[in-house]
Amino acid sequence: MAIKVTFLGTGTSQGVPLIACNCEVCTSRDQRDKRLRSSILIETAKTRLVVDSGPDFRQQLLRERIKRLDAVVFTHEHKDHIAGLDEVKAFNFLNKMRMPVYATERVQQALKREFAYIFSDEKYPGIPEIDLFTFDNDVFSVGDIVMEPIAVMHYKLPVKGFRVGDFAYITDANFISDPEKEKLKGLRVLVINALRMEPHISHFTFQEAIDMVKELAPEKAYFTHISHQLGLHEKVNAKLPDGIELAVDGLQLII
Repeated sequence: MAIKVTFLGTGTSQGVPLIACNCEVCTSRDQRDKRLRSSILIETAKTRLVVDSGPDFRQQLLRERIKRLDAVVFTHEHKDHIAGLDEVKAFNFLNKMRMPVYATERVQQALKREFAYIFSDEKYPGIPEIDLFTFDNDVFSVGDIVMEPIAVMHYKLPVKGFRVGDFAYITDANFISDPEKEKLKGLRVLVINALRMEPHISHFTFQEAIDMVKELAPEKAYFTHISHQLGLHEKVNAKLPDGIELAVDGLQLII
């Protein structure tokens, strides 16, 4: 079964350009250097889901003209990955449905703190209507999309990546254990975070991401969750080995 993947955003927590930054990346006129917060849309002929709904979620949905959404799946609870959850109320109205939201127990607790009004016993008119579904390490399905969780570490914070068939998506990570790496073998496409050139406490660097791709040996790899510190898209992309590219907002893959 073929899946279509759309990069809704490929930027780090502050996006690119950063507010009030005058560096060459943030002032670039190249649209490839404009990055909304990281998120992807995965779809088949029957099912359409997003992985993460950050602060730019509304803008991303409008840009891609998304009229139907079947579920939201979260990697972790940081604000740049959950802040746009309120926007699912549009689909409550348009699609006449409650929105299924898949998250670990820890992420659900964060959602209940950040969006207390959604989960309050006193329901205010027009708030999002969602149903929470719990996953951890076991494979689960959303419609005809089978999601295999990949446990990675974002410094000390557990984060979930996902494998869907021959595609895998890893964001906000700087460590993958050997057992989890085994789940990432034999891929056609791997997406992995590459924040910047310099070392970082919780993200893979440019070279660390290259090394991980070489170890896992997918047919093709794309880097995401990119900061302005990585450099200009045109220059950085030219430095990558064959088979690896920087992802850009709006990029679509058929896998």
